[in-house]
Amino acid sequence: MSEPFVNKVAESGLITLDPVNYYPRGETAVFDLKDHLFMQLILKEKDFREALKTLDWEPFRDKNVALTCSADAIIPVWAWMLAAGYLQPIARELFMGTAEELQRQLFLRNIDKIDAAEFTDQRVVIKGCGETPIPDFVYMELTKKLRPVVKSIMYGEPCSTVPVFKKPAASK
Repeated sequence: MSEPFVNKVAESGLITLDPVNYYPRGETAVFDLKDHLFMQLILKEKDFREALKTLDWEPFRDKNVALTCSADAIIPVWAWMLAAGYLQPIARELFMGTAEELQRQLFLRNIDKIDAAEFTDQRVVIKGCGETPIPDFVYMELTKKLRPVVKSIMYGEPCSTVPVFKKPAASK
């Protein structure tokens, strides 16, 4: 008679944390001030105000919006404020910077919401493989968040992990 199959991974007490769960939700859009500058270089106040006033803002509704200027132009502070005044009521999130910087900030915000106390004295595997590419900084931020409370952190899959951190045994 053969011995019953035992799922050692399930019995190990490991908690798998999938970084994809903290991936920013929603579509991203970029609002580039360059498109509203004279010759894409010079801000003329009257023209700029009129351009923003008559712009169809609906394409930005419920999106994560990166407010940027890709031209090497001098943009007065009030211009950023004016654009933000139009975008903020309709955008899901509004951030000044590139689309990549926006994604980073949203990732960081999602990671910050983790209640680290839920992982106290746990053995955690931060999942390393998946269909969705995860930026390297996410793994570092998850490690920073969890290290103070966990028993150990590993990277990979529960069946094949790389040790990252192990809390030293308490001295007697």
